Amino acid sequence: MDDFLLYIKMGLTHVLDFFAYDHILFLIVLAVVFTYKQWKKVLWLVTLFTIGHSITLALSAYEIIKFKVNIIEFLIPLTIFITGVINIINLKGKINEKENINLIFAFFFGLIHGLGFSNYFKLMIGEEESKFLPLIEFALGIELAQVIIVLTILIVGSIIQKLIKNSRKYWIAICSSIVILISIQMMIERVFW
Repeated sequence: MDDFLLYIKMGLTHVLDFFAYDHILFLIVLAVVFTYKQWKKVLWLVTLFTIGHSITLALSAYEIIKFKVNIIEFLIPLTIFITGVINIINLKGKINEKENINLIFAFFFGLIHGLGFSNYFKLMIGEEESKFLPLIEFALGIELAQVIIVLTILIVGSIIQKLIKNSRKYWIAICSSIVILISIQMMIERVFW
């Protein structure tokens, strides 16, 4: 039971670590296009990201794939940047018709984000014979943390949009723009060539 809680806690702290805020930034740009009434879609968003994240984490933990860390570290803010830019581009049309792209981004970009944490995860589990249970437990912790973050984003967005009428597009534009600027700075810091 202690190991179960340990890996769930590690998954929670991995996402909720404000010093490793790239995960939070990505969740912000993924979730900002949704409203509180779309909680089912947001739950899919979180789950698809966790699935993508867990697949590459597992492939790396079992040493099926290997990669250069500096490339992955650059690709993570690039995924954040792309998602934010797509959010802004999609503001020109009807928002509700365009938010499904974020579901696709959640899965595919989750694959990249999982690679970014895989080296630490391999160190964390060490030479354990069974890596499967720690992976599942860690994924549960990630899922819980992501639910906390996206619910916070939805609640804050809902409050702001009620205070300032017709502000959904502004909310999306402002959040996405701030995240884009931060992700540009992150990419500059992580240039690998």
